[in-house]
Amino acid sequence: MVVKGLKKKTAVKGKKSLLKFTVDCQQPADDNIIETKDFEKFLLARIKVEGKTGNLGDKVTVSREKSKIHVSAEAPFSKRYLKYLGKKYLKSQQLRDFLRIVAPSKTSYELRYFNINEDKDEEE
Repeated sequence: MVVKGLKKKTAVKGKKSLLKFTVDCQQPADDNIIETKDFEKFLLARIKVEGKTGNLGDKVTVSREKSKIHVSAEAPFSKRYLKYLGKKYLKSQQLRDFLRIVAPSKTSYELRYFNINEDKDEEE
């Protein structure tokens, strides 16, 4: 028996949320240690969409503005994945011992040098 007035629940399909992240390469780019265009190429080649590399399509866009790289993607994309790829790039360039990736805000990462001077002060 069907009760009058009850409707089946249907999922409301809305607009996919667009996530925007930035990677700031200011310090190493100023010292000519890192090329932002190479990092951008690396991200374009390595970002996986639905388990496949080179499958960006309209879901992920990577753009460069001077020494900042902007990545905008549709919902299932994590900021942590950008950090992972950034570490992978630094390792391939043999810069992992000198640079690190730090998150100054909720939607951005920054490449910074390790603070070696602080360690020397503590030893004395």
